[in-house]
Amino acid sequence: MADSRTVLLVMDFQHGVVDRFGDESVLAAAVRAVEAARASQIPVMFVRVAFRPGYPEAAAANRSFGSIHQAGEAMTQDHPATQVHPDLAPRPDEPVILKRRVSAFSGSDLDVLLRAAGAGTLVLAGIATSGVVLSTLRQAADLDYRLVVLADACADADPEVHRVLTEKVFPRQALVTSTGEWTQTL
Repeated sequence: MADSRTVLLVMDFQHGVVDRFGDESVLAAAVRAVEAARASQIPVMFVRVAFRPGYPEAAAANRSFGSIHQAGEAMTQDHPATQVHPDLAPRPDEPVILKRRVSAFSGSDLDVLLRAAGAGTLVLAGIATSGVVLSTLRQAADLDYRLVVLADACADADPEVHRVLTEKVFPRQALVTSTGEWTQTL
């Protein structure tokens, strides 16, 4: 891409997801990344997954979301569980992107926002490594974004899956680093 602006994407750090993973170090790393980005005037965009009441976007054939109707209202777009975690508190000028699938691009206006921001490099933080981070990284690479993954600001239910993705898979398409190492380059 000709554009060169860096944008930090903070993905699925919402109440229900953060509470389910329960790893405070990952949330703390995301907070440090957001603070450093803001201090360096790097745009921050937040991504959350949620659905309309009644889940009309969730097809029964979709293995990831087909049974979401059983969640009651816990995954609807206005439910507290789908809101960005308060430790990250988006500012009024920081977009909160609502997605309807695993990738931050699917069912959202993320690509439009990134292009309007002149983004060329995306820095990814998210839960889960094998979900939103993997799906977004693959799609972003196909869209020709340069990519950075903050490994300590990502988490997965399976630590071995997280390790394999961050050590063996992601480096093929992204610079994989820690939040501390990334913030030192700003």
